[in-house]
Amino acid sequence: MRVAALSDFLLQRIDRSCGKPVNRQLYQVIREAILSRVMPAGLQLPSSRDLARELKISRNTVTYAYEQLMAEGYLETRTGAGTFVTDTVPDQIPEIDDIDIKRPRQGSNLGLSERGAQLVKHAGAYKFQWGAFMPGVPDVTAFPSKIWSRLQNKYWRRSRSDMLTYGHGGGYLPLREAIAEYLRVARSVNCTAEQIIVTSGIHQSIDLASKLLADVNDRAWVEDPCYWGTRNVLTSLNLKPTPIAVDDEGISPVAADLRHPPRFIFVTPSHQYPLGQVMSLSRRRMLLEYAAVHSIWIIEDDYDSEFRYASRPLASLQGMDTHDRVLYIGSFSKTLFPGLRTGFIVVPPALADAFATGLSDLYRGGQLFTQAVLADFMTEGHFASHIRRMRVLYAERLNLLREAITRNFGDALPISGDDAGLHLALLLPENCDDVALGRAAQERGIIARPLSGYYMKPSRAKKGLILGYACVPNDLVGPTFDRLAELIRKHTDLS
Repeated sequence: MRVAALSDFLLQRIDRSCGKPVNRQLYQVIREAILSRVMPAGLQLPSSRDLARELKISRNTVTYAYEQLMAEGYLETRTGAGTFVTDTVPDQIPEIDDIDIKRPRQGSNLGLSERGAQLVKHAGAYKFQWGAFMPGVPDVTAFPSKIWSRLQNKYWRRSRSDMLTYGHGGGYLPLREAIAEYLRVARSVNCTAEQIIVTSGIHQSIDLASKLLADVNDRAWVEDPCYWGTRNVLTSLNLKPTPIAVDDEGISPVAADLRHPPRFIFVTPSHQYPLGQVMSLSRRRMLLEYAAVHSIWIIEDDYDSEFRYASRPLASLQGMDTHDRVLYIGSFSKTLFPGLRTGFIVVPPALADAFATGLSDLYRGGQLFTQAVLADFMTEGHFASHIRRMRVLYAERLNLLREAITRNFGDALPISGDDAGLHLALLLPENCDDVALGRAAQERGIIARPLSGYYMKPSRAKKGLILGYACVPNDLVGPTFDRLAELIRKHTDLS
């Protein structure tokens, strides 16, 4: 495409009468043109002023689209030169013809099965689920319980028996519609209500997908480090989690990994758990094309995408998928409260009926009463308002924790993943025993999970502490970290 033809190309695809914001349309048209290679790498775009004049729209409209595309890696600015399309085309993916995956069967002993023994041995759930510095837990005291109670009472007064029996299919339809609308607008997920399967949370979503799409001993790539729950659910189903290293661009398979395609690839592209990296655009495209070539299912866990503090929320990996290989999972545990036990999985259209049947048959779905309340909570705007309030609150607590770290250690201890989410990773010297440090902290009433415990391969494990700040009152963030800092000094050479 030549620059001179760009305005005509855009004018043909922007519909001012459809009701959709023009800035959003402009962003999507340019993004799709880059992904389809209509706009090749290196193409220089007109300045925002020139393009606004040619399209007869405001400059702010063009600026919004350009800034979002630059944030996601589609465009780049070159000092003194202008704005250009970046090179995001992935390297050639090797084709493999001689794949030989051995599937040994394992027996079981009396008492716990081998997988049961492994599950208990590597359990990641703490007996403490609240307080400083528990990661992944929101401030449930700030939840608008009065609004929730009012909505809940409305259904109790109706005395609808159909809300108190088993559910069938993918969940309460109005809730599925509300989730689909939210995901389309907030996360650029391409979906309809029929593709939404309401589950009891991330663990059940992974369990359902694994049972319907994989066989015993199938391999699944997981990020290393990764969320312990993903690893343990897969192991409990006799699947084989394969740790793949993570770099600054996200999951980073090497040539040896690519020669043995897995059944699943589990990723947290918007905010890698627990280190916090954002997966680059080129890495996203590589994974999507690799999955399409080898018929791999990608499971995208978008666990806390709503809470970004330094930039706009990034579009989902699922929204880039043109081959229906991505299953998108999320929950309301971080946005509302963990005890709600409500999550969802967005499946490709061809799988929707099978997943709805599988959910009903395996788990005897229900909780329609709670799902109805949640649907009203979303459609009446309370959900979006709550997220906005909590984003401000969590940003305050993040800044307080940063200040406490700097006050105690200056810049001696690097911080990772502090631009989004509900936790950060405080990296420690390699000679520090972060497991012993975590135990010492727990004895003093402080939760500080060791970073090394999130790795499957000890040889690549970094030392550090995962510190959640969302559920810590503002006035306790600094003093509690000061107490933790004393322990860090005792376990390191820092003074």
